[in-house]
Amino acid sequence: MWLALGTLAGGLGLFLLGVSMITDGLRLAAGNALRDILARSTRTTWHGVRSGFLLSSMVQSSSAVTIATIGFVNAGLLGVHQALGIVLGATVGTTTTGWLVAAVGFQFKISVFAMPLVGVGMIMRLAGASSRLGALGEAVAGFGLFFIAIDFLRTAFEGVSSSVDLAGLAAAGFAGLMLYVLAGIIMTVLTQSSSATVALTLTALSGGLITFPVAAAMVIGATVGTTSTSALAVIGATPNARRVAAGHVCINGFSAAMGIVILPAVLWLSTHDTWVHDYPALAIACFHTTLNAT
Repeated sequence: MWLALGTLAGGLGLFLLGVSMITDGLRLAAGNALRDILARSTRTTWHGVRSGFLLSSMVQSSSAVTIATIGFVNAGLLGVHQALGIVLGATVGTTTTGWLVAAVGFQFKISVFAMPLVGVGMIMRLAGASSRLGALGEAVAGFGLFFIAIDFLRTAFEGVSSSVDLAGLAAAGFAGLMLYVLAGIIMTVLTQSSSATVALTLTALSGGLITFPVAAAMVIGATVGTTSTSALAVIGATPNARRVAAGHVCINGFSAAMGIVILPAVLWLSTHDTWVHDYPALAIACFHTTLNAT
């Protein structure tokens, strides 16, 4: 039990380290390109949505894109409407983490590609310590750590599931699911990463520790919890920057409310749909994308 918990903590640490390396590596490799891309690609709201989606998908962190956007608004480089388009796109783009974990992390032998990614990335990092090649290498190594962490988390949850019934700790039915929504919010606020909460949720689901409705509820909580990052980032900022942060809260809050409304349907699907039963992780990834795209 203690070994499984230690593996769980280490896996979460590796995951956060991997995401941080991806974000920092791509940001350094891009240099001022991020600012230029955001400035050029926000002519309309839909251009902003597309840019936010692509950037968030690449760096695996909607928080990084949102905070950068708020910073540009604070500096007067972007307007509120432009920024809200980027934030909306980033909210949808962050759901690619769930698809990566579900479609790649559980379907292939991770060591086949993850370890080479770490090796190649660090060689690039050493070869170009102060250049874009080195920064790109850090991002490549980060992707390797990302998948290694998923393997550690899956192993840990398989060990924990044999001695702990997490799904049985709360009340049954809709009221019980609301407690897991709260748990998702708390986990995301503590880790400052909805991607980490989604990864933990998917690996717990894959390991048999939680059920499909519980996983859906925690994903809803992660959607709300991720707004804490932007709320903290606008302390002492300009009124426009605070408006963007408020918009982020409203966008994610609306998505979460819609998710809560359809939770009864999720409960029904978990017992009547064979695809959900056979591929629960992919079903949660699909639910997460649908939720954030609402």
